[in-house]
Amino acid sequence: MNWTAVGAIYRFEMSRFFRTLLQSFISPVISTSLYFVVFGAAIGSRIDEVEGVSYGAFIVPGLVMLSVITQAISNASFGIYFPKFIGTIYELLSAPINFLEIVAGYVGAAATKALFIGIVILMTASLFVPMRIEHPFAMLAFLLLTCLSFALLGFILGIWASNFEQLQLVPLLVVTPLVFLGGSFYSISMLPGIWQKIALANPVVYLISGFRWSFYGLADVPIAVSLLAIAAFTGICLAVIWWIFRTGWRIRD
Repeated sequence: MNWTAVGAIYRFEMSRFFRTLLQSFISPVISTSLYFVVFGAAIGSRIDEVEGVSYGAFIVPGLVMLSVITQAISNASFGIYFPKFIGTIYELLSAPINFLEIVAGYVGAAATKALFIGIVILMTASLFVPMRIEHPFAMLAFLLLTCLSFALLGFILGIWASNFEQLQLVPLLVVTPLVFLGGSFYSISMLPGIWQKIALANPVVYLISGFRWSFYGLADVPIAVSLLAIAAFTGICLAVIWWIFRTGWRIRD
């Protein structure tokens, strides 16, 4: 492993994050605060508790997942798309580094940014609602795996996109609705029977359920199933990235 190359890519991507701090950091925090004002105050005044947890505290894991997933995808997709857009990706492909080192640099930086934002949002949430973390190590593990897996997905989307509109297509039309319908602001046990079964087809349900369990010990699906789901998703993303570099799809065109 060429750690010098990985470190160079990682530092470059992180420097871009700090150059655009207003867009990359402050904007998600403000958006999350607005969610607390709208959902926590407006809806929370009508829903007192969900399974023994105050509604404002109940939605914290979902809000963190929403921000982490969107930030991991957007940072990773733009990070690899821009070199492809301006043509500097060929310098990477011709350099004496393999695809694992390229992926480690870009995905590692995107996951770090998403993790940083997730932690800050947790700190912001503690100002609005009293919350507890019953399983801190499990919480950190779910957070890290989510950052990594969706950064890998963002990397794939960045390679697939041929313009800036396509870069935003999947996050806006697919990922965001899945997060909102994945139990971010409610428990799927509150849904009618048939809709509970339909909701289980949403992969984000398993992420949010496992993450919420680490806070309050509440889960819509077994924790083992949540871990298997995120592990399988990460494995699929790695396999797709390996195939992309193996075939040169959307890179050497």
